[in-house]
Formats: sequence, structure tokens, C-alpha cells
Amino acid sequence: MKKVEAIIRKSKFSAVKKALHEVGVNFFSYWDVTGLGNEKIGHVYRGVSYSTSDIQRRYLSIVVNDEFLDVTVQAIIEAGKTGDVGDGKIFVSNIEEVYRIRTGEKGGNTLN
Repeated sequence: MKKVEAIIRKSKFSAVKKALHEVGVNFFSYWDVTGLGNEKIGHVYRGVSYSTSDIQRRYLSIVVNDEFLDVTVQAIIEAGKTGDVGDGKIFVSNIEEVYRIRTGEKGGNTLN
């Protein structure tokens, strides 16, 4: 099992959520987060300069069986990409074990 953590643009969340559902990822958690990025130049809107160093993003946490890893990552990339700086990052790590609290069942079947 793998844990996929993604930091994406808030404006792309609906598209990413839809793409994940289309590939069979129907459960994940998410949070609104603020981070610091590599972009050093602010933006100007109606003559007022705004700092872009504090960036509003959405953080997704998804646990999938190994065979769903590639389709999950591809769905996030394809739906979340704008091609501009600040599209986000995806992190993948190993999960040792999963337990379903309701039944005490453990293993990959608990993700279904």
C-alpha cells in the first residue's frame, strides 16, 4: 500500500477530485493549507502589488493499493496541471498496515 500526499492549487481541486473518482479513488482526506513557494515575484492586480510568498493550497492525503498508485498519480498530474510555477507537489510513501476501526479487519481489503 502507498500513501499519496498532494499539494495542489485550490482552483484545481474540483477537477482533481473528479479525476480521482473516475479512476476509482473514492476516499481521501483534504485540508486547506498555506505554504511558502519558490516564486519570489509578487503579482499586481489593479495597480496593487500582492505578495505570492504565502500560497493558499489544498493538501490531499490518499492511501491506495499498489496497483492504483500510477493511475492515482497520473490523475492528479493531468487534472492539477496548469503549466505555471506553483502547480504543486506529489509525495509517495509506503504504508505498513491499515486497519478498519469498525470491524478490526486489516490489510489492503480495508481500502475498498
